[in-house]
This record gives sequence, structure tokens and C-alpha cells, in this order.
Amino acid sequence: MRQRSGIDLLPIGEAEACQVHKLPPIHRDPFDRMLIAQAHCHGMVIVTDDAIIGRYPVRTFW
Repeated sequence: MRQRSGIDLLPIGEAEACQVHKLPPIHRDPFDRMLIAQAHCHGMVIVTDDAIIGRYPVRTFW
């Protein structure tokens, strides 16, 4: 299904793992913090209505 939809995997690498530890402790959810780190490292947009994520230096869309 993922491949038919043209969705690629985004592995968690060393840069993302290191970025998580540099984030201010605004958001407590570790999964969301990893998404924030990945978006930051790869210049991506996070599609969310979570206002807390919007307090980080990443682009969001909703």
C-alpha cells in the first residue's frame, strides 16, 4: 500500500537522534519530538493541529 501510494520511508538517523536532545522540552511526547527533529533536519513540513508543535522552529500545516 505504501509503495503504491508513492510514500517513502524516512529512517531515523544519527542527525535526527542528536537533534531530539537539542530540542527545548516544550513537547513531552517522544514520538512527536522525533517528528519535529526529522522535520527540522530535512526541511519538511509537519501536518498537524497540535499547537505545541507549532512552538518549535519547524513549519506546520493544518
